[in-house]
Amino acid sequence: MSEDEKLLKEAKKLPWEDRLTHKNWKVRNDANIDLAAVCDSITDPKDPRLREFGPFFKKAVADSNAPVQEKALDALIAFLKAADADAGRYAKEVCDAVVAKCLTGRPKTVEKSQAVFMLWVELEAVDVFLDAMEKAIKNKVAKAVVPAIDVMFQALSEFGAKVVPPKRILKMLPELFDHQDQNVRASSKGLTLELCRWIGKDPVKSILFEKMRDTMKKELEAELVNVTVTARPSRKIRAEQDKEPEPEIASEAASPGPSEESSADAPQEIDEYELVDPVDILTPLEKSGFWDGVKATKWSERKEAVAELTKLASTKRIAPGDFTEICRTLKKLVTDVNIAVAVEAIQAIGNLARGLRTHFSGSSRFLLPVLLAETRVAEGVGGTGVLASPGLLMIGRWMTWRAFYYACVGRE
Repeated sequence: MSEDEKLLKEAKKLPWEDRLTHKNWKVRNDANIDLAAVCDSITDPKDPRLREFGPFFKKAVADSNAPVQEKALDALIAFLKAADADAGRYAKEVCDAVVAKCLTGRPKTVEKSQAVFMLWVELEAVDVFLDAMEKAIKNKVAKAVVPAIDVMFQALSEFGAKVVPPKRILKMLPELFDHQDQNVRASSKGLTLELCRWIGKDPVKSILFEKMRDTMKKELEAELVNVTVTARPSRKIRAEQDKEPEPEIASEAASPGPSEESSADAPQEIDEYELVDPVDILTPLEKSGFWDGVKATKWSERKEAVAELTKLASTKRIAPGDFTEICRTLKKLVTDVNIAVAVEAIQAIGNLARGLRTHFSGSSRFLLPVLLAETRVAEGVGGTGVLASPGLLMIGRWMTWRAFYYACVGRE
C-alpha cells in the first residue's frame, strides 16, 4: 500500500469537517467524493445528515485547489438534489462563496456553479440567488459577469417569470448595457430579449430603452421583430414537482373553447406598475416651494407651482405618503378663476391617481364631487369640464365601486 493510500485510509476515520479542511488536497478531494456519494444515497429530504452537511459547503466550494473545488461542487449538487427548501438556510453563504471563488474558474467549474444556482432556484431560494447575481455582475473581471447573466437567462427561461421576478433583473440590466466587454453586452441583450418573451415587449422597452445607447436600441429593435411573446416554463420548483399533473382533456372536440395548452401559450399579463420602484415625490415637492407658490396672487406663479407637482407625479409609480393637504389644495385650484391653473390642477390629480392607484382612494373621495361638478357644467370655469373627465376616470379606476358611488352622491 502506497503512502497516499495509507493517508486516505486513515483520513476516512476522521470527522467530515476535518477531512474537508485537511491540509492535504488529496484527502479533501476524497472527502468530497465520499460526501457526494452519501448525498446521492439519501432519499428522505428530512434526513438529519443533510443538516450536518449544510454548513460544510461554504468553505468547500472556496477550495484553492481547482480539482478539489470541482469535487466540492459535485458534492454540493448532490446535496441540493437530496435536500428540500429547508436547505435555504445555507443559501446565502454558499451562493456568495460560489460567486466569489468559482465563476472565474475553469469552464467545467463555471458550468457546475451555474447548476448549483439553478438548484437553489428550484429550492425556492430565488431571492438569495438574485442577491448573489447582483454581486456577480459588479465583478471587475468580465469572465465572471457573463456566467452570471447567462444563468439568470437560464433561470428565467426554465422556471419562468412567476418564479424568477423580472423586476429584479430589470434593475440589473442598465449598468450592463454600457459594459466595456462585448461579451457582457451580448449576454445582457440576450437576457433582455428573454424578458420580452415573458412579460411583453412594451414594458421592457418602456423601462429599459431610455437607459440604452442608441446602438443597442437599434440592435434590439431589429431582433424584437422575431421575438414571440409566448413562453412556458420547462422546469418546476421542487415543491411543485411532486404534485400530480392535471388530467389532460381527452379530446379537443370535447370543448369548443381554447385548449389548456393554447391558454398557457398566451403571454403572461405583467403590470408595468409592478416592475418599477416607487418614487418619493413629497420631499422634492416640499423643497420646490410648492406651498408658497399655490398661495401666490399671480396666476402664473400658482400654475408654475402646480406644474412642478404634475411633473413629479408623472413618474410611473409614486411612493405612498400623506397627500391629504395636497389634494385639498388641488380641490380648490380646480375651480381657480384662471383656466390655466385649473387645467394644471386637473392634470396633477390625474397623475397622482395614476401613480398612487389604491393609495389615492382616500383623498379621491373629496376630489370626485368637484370633478363631477366640472363635467356637468357646459362651460364651467372657462370650460374645464371636458378636461376634468380624464382626471375623473383615472381616480374612478382605482376606487371600489361602492366608494365611487358614495363619493358621487355625496354621502358615506
